[in-house]
Amino acid sequence: MKDSLKEGVSASRTVEIDTGRTIDFMGDALRVYATPELVRDIEHTCRDLLLEHLDEGEDSVGTRVVIDHTGATLLGMSVTVSATIKSVEGRLITFEVTAEDGIEPVGKCTHTRFVVETSKLEERLKAKAAKA
Repeated sequence: MKDSLKEGVSASRTVEIDTGRTIDFMGDALRVYATPELVRDIEHTCRDLLLEHLDEGEDSVGTRVVIDHTGATLLGMSVTVSATIKSVEGRLITFEVTAEDGIEPVGKCTHTRFVVETSKLEERLKAKAAKA
């Protein structure tokens, strides 16, 4: 990890709410941003932020998501996900995240990621697969 990885570092990402990011179980007239898709966009935003501050051979995995999805975003709207590093405790990174659609806040989240060495993770996964 680089010295630049520290509390207060932030990044934002804007995503368009297309059909694939919406619920379908209430019909086309009620297609809104799905909570699992919001979680995915939060994870991608936080991971992308981390990648800028990690060394070669490092990446991160999500370990916790505590989310409030507070507003419905319509199909075709855009959402901006903004992530700020709240704490760095060794390899455990905690983010505070907000999401807004230009009209209102639609989500807030605390997300935790763990920085891994990809080669070591691959070894652990191969060992687990051998046991399975």
